Amino acid sequence: MQIRATADGHDRDWLALRRAFIPELNSREHAAILRQFMAESAGFQAFVAHADDGQAMGFAEVSVRTDYVNGCEFRPALYLEGIYVDPGQRGRGVARALCEAAEGWGLEQGCREFASDVHQNDAGSLAAHAALGFEETERVVFFRRPIRQRQGA
Repeated sequence: MQIRATADGHDRDWLALRRAFIPELNSREHAAILRQFMAESAGFQAFVAHADDGQAMGFAEVSVRTDYVNGCEFRPALYLEGIYVDPGQRGRGVARALCEAAEGWGLEQGCREFASDVHQNDAGSLAAHAALGFEETERVVFFRRPIRQRQGA
């Protein structure tokens, strides 16, 4: 397996894997999201895993966050923005290799902690994060309510 870093928003393998990860978005939407990540983050990097035959197997996207990151003690923190491994390649250490490559890059950026988030009902992702060595730090429930227009306003 080979892991390569990329920040090229037009990287064909990366975009193909992202389309498999979030199929409801088209290629243009994925490219726009990547451009936004890169523009808004002082440090954003993706890592793509390839089998020895060149087949793209998975990706991890990370950013360096300098603001507060839930559960972290140090800044900056490396943040796992997204990770995906092709279903046919799972259980072969691809996610672990991607995270190790990302962690090495994060160390070079001055990070001492690696953080992530998961929806609390996503049992598969919770288990994967635990298997990758992440420890749960807290749970948060988000709320919203609409703001009603006042009469005469």
